[in-house]
Amino acid sequence: MTFSAWVAIAAVIGTIYGLIKRYETRLVLLLAGLVMCILSMDPMEAFLQFDKSMTNKALIISICSSMGFAACVTMTKCDLHLVSLLTKPLNKLGVLLLPCCMLVTGVASLAIGSLAGLCAAIGPTLVALMIRAGFRPAIAAAAIISSTLPNYWSPGSTDNILVAQIANIAVMDQINYISEKILLLFVFCVIALTAICFLFGDYKKNGTFQEAGAADAGELNRPLPELPAHPNILKAFAPLLPVVLLFVISLWFPQIKMSVATAMLIGFIYVIFVTRSNPAELVKKFFDGMGSGYGNIIGLIIAAGVFAAGLRSCGVVTGFIDYLKDSSEIAKIGGSFGPYILGVMTGSGNAAAFAFCESVVPHAADFGMKIQDLGFLTCLSATLGRVSSPLAAGVILIAGIAGTSPIEVIKRSALVSLGAIVFTIFLM
Repeated sequence: MTFSAWVAIAAVIGTIYGLIKRYETRLVLLLAGLVMCILSMDPMEAFLQFDKSMTNKALIISICSSMGFAACVTMTKCDLHLVSLLTKPLNKLGVLLLPCCMLVTGVASLAIGSLAGLCAAIGPTLVALMIRAGFRPAIAAAAIISSTLPNYWSPGSTDNILVAQIANIAVMDQINYISEKILLLFVFCVIALTAICFLFGDYKKNGTFQEAGAADAGELNRPLPELPAHPNILKAFAPLLPVVLLFVISLWFPQIKMSVATAMLIGFIYVIFVTRSNPAELVKKFFDGMGSGYGNIIGLIIAAGVFAAGLRSCGVVTGFIDYLKDSSEIAKIGGSFGPYILGVMTGSGNAAAFAFCESVVPHAADFGMKIQDLGFLTCLSATLGRVSSPLAAGVILIAGIAGTSPIEVIKRSALVSLGAIVFTIFLM
């Protein structure tokens, strides 16, 4: 092997180690990419990629507007009204409570994209409900983190935005392209976890379970929100308005070209009216959310781009692509289990997905695949890797809420995730 190849191997190992040790993700990716470019005698490639990623109009407009709207929804507690409204009908359903809770979580994930945020908002209510109904705490927690795939129907999903930008298509075109796959995968996850519930003996009618290795509730690093006793329907609809608006216009009024940012701004105006909040405070929160979105999400994409530039400079991307060119089946396996394993090891779905998307997905045509397919497969696998990781913040949080061990939770969620990946490859 060449010197550059050895440099790349060392950098990748160092990157994985840094992510596992929970060092700042952006620092790890930026440093690894810069070192690879410098040692490959091509230092300017890292800086050029940095400039390119930080000024990407499509990503900035969609992600920042979505994060600004999400911040306003959280500030006004409209997301909690949605969760409260969805959980009201769930009473005395027996074993059917499990799939129903997964359905409720899936709908809530459209409005709450963060796994940890979703677990904090919906976990205390649904997990307690399932445990009281006779479900083992571990399966109750697994039901929450295994139900997030409907988030791919959201135009605010960073995965959709990134893949659409790489494929040079509109975000809604990407969502429409994968919508049927998401529906099938979500149904698969519900059926698979219900089967696992019976296989593990995780349900006793009117019974209770004693969990070993329960997490101390005092270890949770964030206060859990209380759901409103009487949810307001108008407030509950606010988080879903941009999603509904974009879907309706793209399906029935395609001649109207509405951007994600426009839908988010309309949703923001709706929030002002239905919550009667101080407009000045909401505007401040909207722009704070936009800044947070740029720093946290766009910042991670920038760092992943620099890391990918380092791999390109070392010749790793070219060699990997040449290997994958031999078979689209090999490309599917590499594009699925690679990000999945990295997601499990790091507890971060975004870091794994963005790094792979920046380096390999643009070359999907060389493998006989579409960018939309390989990008979706990559992002989905990384997401499923995150919910299979005991290091993921959302997994740790939901395990603490359920009073069980993260390992007990992922024993169940990992089986669903692996099955979903195999099913996705079959669908491709």
